[in-house]
Amino acid sequence: MTEHVRSIALTVNGEDVHETVEARTSLVDFLRDRLGLTGSHVGCEQGVCGACTVRLDGVTVRGCLVLAVQCAGCRVETIEGVSDAGEIADLQEAFVRRNALQCGFCTPGMLRAVQELLASRERAGSGAPSREDIRAHLSGNYCRCTGYQAIVDAVEAVARARLTSPLVDRAIANGAAARSPAPHGGGEQKERADGPRSQGAGAPSIGIAS
Repeated sequence: MTEHVRSIALTVNGEDVHETVEARTSLVDFLRDRLGLTGSHVGCEQGVCGACTVRLDGVTVRGCLVLAVQCAGCRVETIEGVSDAGEIADLQEAFVRRNALQCGFCTPGMLRAVQELLASRERAGSGAPSREDIRAHLSGNYCRCTGYQAIVDAVEAVARARLTSPLVDRAIANGAAARSPAPHGGGEQKERADGPRSQGAGAPSIGIAS
């Protein structure tokens, strides 16, 4: 084994992974090309657009700025993982209902970013974020289609709904949503949003297209 190749072991979406990778391989390329997790998109490759956002040991990072070898022994969660777990089921449904996506390229990063925002405010007991807070938090996630208005509408609606729903009840509801089919608002949009990977869950699988 040359000095440019490394063997790594990590956990991805709750599953143990053992692979050999080149030292220069980015995390997002590793996830897409080696593991087939194409929900994390490759955009600017400079950490600016937010399309490659994933969670590393509980912290949101840009997958294009982290090397796969740096993740040895770590826990990685992608959009596929949080979608299958039902963690963002209410956000996915709201994005569909509010028409907050068009081409869907930015959607995985958007969902991961707003889930981080809402979860952090829930932990801090800070209440629902304002529209200005939402826009500020999403300033690192680029969208070329929607103009952001519908995205902010969707996030605001979910934030308010979560305030009135106990955590346990919401977890049960999200889990049920992940197991039961929900409308996508049209066959064309569903095909574009689902992507090639079988999710094993019926929640609106927006944000996990290749």
